[in-house]
Amino acid sequence: MKPAKFEYHAPATLEAAIALLAQYQGEARLLAGGQSLVPMMNFRLAAPSAIIDLNRIPDLGYIRAEAGTVRIGAMTRHRAIEFSPLVAQHLPLLAEAIKLVAHLPIRTRGTIGGSIAHADPAAELPMVLQALEGEVVARGTGGERVIKAMDFFEGLMTTSLRNDEMIVEVRLRVMAKQAGWAVEEFARRRGDFAIAAIAAVVERAGEHCRKARLATAGIGEVSTRLTAAEEVLERDGLSDTAIAAAAAKAAELVSPLSDQQSSAEYRRHLTGVLTERALRRARALH
Repeated sequence: MKPAKFEYHAPATLEAAIALLAQYQGEARLLAGGQSLVPMMNFRLAAPSAIIDLNRIPDLGYIRAEAGTVRIGAMTRHRAIEFSPLVAQHLPLLAEAIKLVAHLPIRTRGTIGGSIAHADPAAELPMVLQALEGEVVARGTGGERVIKAMDFFEGLMTTSLRNDEMIVEVRLRVMAKQAGWAVEEFARRRGDFAIAAIAAVVERAGEHCRKARLATAGIGEVSTRLTAAEEVLERDGLSDTAIAAAAAKAAELVSPLSDQQSSAEYRRHLTGVLTERALRRARALH
């Protein structure tokens, strides 16, 4: 199929792109890598009045470490993240997760800002943003604001971005040196969207768990933090018994989807299994 008719704009500045977003009042879509948007348009699942191509705007692709935070420009390609020494050093969870994103051609063109803004519940990057308690920097006609991960994703492919706003930067705090991490994902084939995935980060303090973070992908309508399961670990530690209890709690917490890929019951089962696997791997790192 072919997309419905649309107007095309390729602004050369960020300000011009934001002005166009405001002009179309929610009827325009931003084109970054296009790996999600273009197929949706071809199948007419999306029919925007206008496309605003961001690829001619300079200075939106970068990876910088500043004052304990890694700052990643919205147009940074997945492949750049995959091979970034800064990401490998400071954000090993992201370094692991990015390798699970689709296939090489998609990672070559896809962008971190595009993936997060698209908010596909099966995508890995929204899950990582949740697990690392990241922030999104959005800019619009009213200026710039910083949105925490927990406030950014609102529902199925729905975010708290306003009609005249776009992501300009993603901020992730440098992971603690004592942190262990893991991503466990189940998909039909490598590179397919996750039927279920769990990202885990744990920080040990002797026999105790000082901090635990668990986030999902592919399970429900939106990537979520499993805070009650985190609390089990922070209270009871990282013993086999505590990990099993946290995994059981994780399976209770989710509201799984049922679709052609999997039943809700199977996704719930996978939540428990993958949570336990991820936590055991994360524990073993330190």
